[in-house]
Amino acid sequence: MTATDATPWSPASIPTHLLNDVEVMAEGLSFPEGPVAMADGSVLITEIDNAKFTRVTADGKVELIAQCEGGPNGAAIGPDGAAYLCNNGGRFASGNWKGGWIERVDLDNGTVDRLYTECDGRRLSGPNDIVFDANGDFWFTDTGKFKGREREVGSVFWATIDGSRIVEVAHPAETPNGVGLSPDDRTLYYAETVTGRLRRRTILGPAELEPLQGHGMESLVVGMPGQQPFDSLAVDAEGNVCIATFLTGCITSISADGSKVVQYTFPPDLEDPMPTNICFGGPDLRTAYITMAHTGRLLRCPWPTPGLKLHYNA
Repeated sequence: MTATDATPWSPASIPTHLLNDVEVMAEGLSFPEGPVAMADGSVLITEIDNAKFTRVTADGKVELIAQCEGGPNGAAIGPDGAAYLCNNGGRFASGNWKGGWIERVDLDNGTVDRLYTECDGRRLSGPNDIVFDANGDFWFTDTGKFKGREREVGSVFWATIDGSRIVEVAHPAETPNGVGLSPDDRTLYYAETVTGRLRRRTILGPAELEPLQGHGMESLVVGMPGQQPFDSLAVDAEGNVCIATFLTGCITSISADGSKVVQYTFPPDLEDPMPTNICFGGPDLRTAYITMAHTGRLLRCPWPTPGLKLHYNA
């Protein structure tokens, strides 16, 4: 549904397709997120609840890359071949949360370095997902935090990998979660968890988005019916935005203009109400890797369209 549509999507009007040949690549994971497909067939993932950054080999062996603090979430490979992680700082209910940060992980030795903990003197709250542009800079979402009766409202940021510059490019943002770029790098997408909405913003240049008009209705691509919270996302080669969708337990694929919405479901024995993320890999980028938080699994399956080739990999 686009912002100008008069008729909203209804659950019955959204076509669904059952994914075939779905394999369990690894299980026993602790709230897996942030999948990154590697050239050797392995997949890097974060495990939020035990603060690990993990490699799952092509044959399903689980190996520790780095023990992090807090709650490592979205991940991406940067232009220097290192992994860059959004760390949400851990669960607020744990009593140990003091804010989140962006960290760099050296894949050769597992060294973890914090790059950013604040912007303009304000502590980062819950950094969530990250994507690199062709310039080697990155955009990331900060979902914010719910703290009992209090709440820290989310934002979207842009930053450089050397730790020298971070800019808040969108605030307030309603629980921004998954983030991605269009194939031409001119549009930034982010998904809202609580509302189940996909937003798009035109990129004018480094650290600059086109200003919204009024209430910013032009940024709305799709708003889902009912309660279908959005988590993280990946963009395919055709420009469709593929979003892990809670409760319905599917991947929602949305065309760039919002005119086409399709939901991809899982076989009954692999259903999970909390798919958290998707990425694409394989020699033709037609293999999807999907993290499932409730069952602690990493799934692998063919995808109907090839994924968008990311600017950096390893």
